[in-house]
Amino acid sequence: MKKLAVAAFGGNALLRGDEIGTIEQQEKNAYDTCQKIIKLIEKDYNLIITHGNGPQVGNILLRNEAGYNQFKIPKMPLDICVADSQGGIGYMIERMLRNVLTERKIKKNVLTIITETLVDINDPAFKNPTKPVGQYYLKEEAELLAKANNWVFKEDPRKRGWRRVVPSPKPIDVINKKLIRDLAKKGNIVIAVGGGGVPIYLDENNRFDAQEAVIDKDLASSLLASDIKADEFFIITDVPKVYINYGKPDQKQLDKITLDEAKKYLAEGHFASGSMGPKVEACVKYIENGGKETIITEASELDKENCGTRIVASL
Repeated sequence: MKKLAVAAFGGNALLRGDEIGTIEQQEKNAYDTCQKIIKLIEKDYNLIITHGNGPQVGNILLRNEAGYNQFKIPKMPLDICVADSQGGIGYMIERMLRNVLTERKIKKNVLTIITETLVDINDPAFKNPTKPVGQYYLKEEAELLAKANNWVFKEDPRKRGWRRVVPSPKPIDVINKKLIRDLAKKGNIVIAVGGGGVPIYLDENNRFDAQEAVIDKDLASSLLASDIKADEFFIITDVPKVYINYGKPDQKQLDKITLDEAKKYLAEGHFASGSMGPKVEACVKYIENGGKETIITEASELDKENCGTRIVASL
């Protein structure tokens, strides 16, 4: 039996921190990432790809504001912007992945599913926005935008600038998860849960309604991987391994750690809430829910033996 893997692409899979986000930049980055992720296909995994959307949805929101201010084009709510970003990013990854498969003479279907994710309307996250979207700004630029648009900004933990933050409720369920699983197990490469999925909730009449928020893609990907009983859960980021005491003289890279060790490091505050924290938390939840092994690494490391930081239930 082939292993089933969920691989969560970080934002740098499409847009690097120093780029403005032209289509040429995003397509090149998507192609480069797909060339690396194909290593999992060559290792005979059935594969589900998930991805972030922070920079892209932030730019969509800026276009919202510019279009309204200059031409009175009606603004679209955040859930629609998330769905727009899912479609656009999924299309780019799908097309680049098809090209890489053709180059490697691998015959696989690739499809993108616009995915909804269920949240709790009473989640306290709606009163405390924390999820970064869009580009980095100087402090003075962020202050002007916050005042003009009633937005909330926070400084990036790695001191790269200031970014807008929006509510990020916890995912409860991934809609169509069984369909996503079945398609992948039949050998199709499925791109799903883009940007954590479009946040929806059940109202008092048991009807689905939309909510303006951005769900953390790593937590939503972890939930999907757990629920469909994926054999492995990869988080593809911009560093080869996770560190404790990061940026300090005594920083230490982590090779293979247990669930208890990961929880201990989280509690001690080794991982920033806006960067590595949600990734490690997502891995912890996956293992707690019965997952076998989860790996945090950079895409170019995937062909190496025991790549990345691996978290397991016990050694």
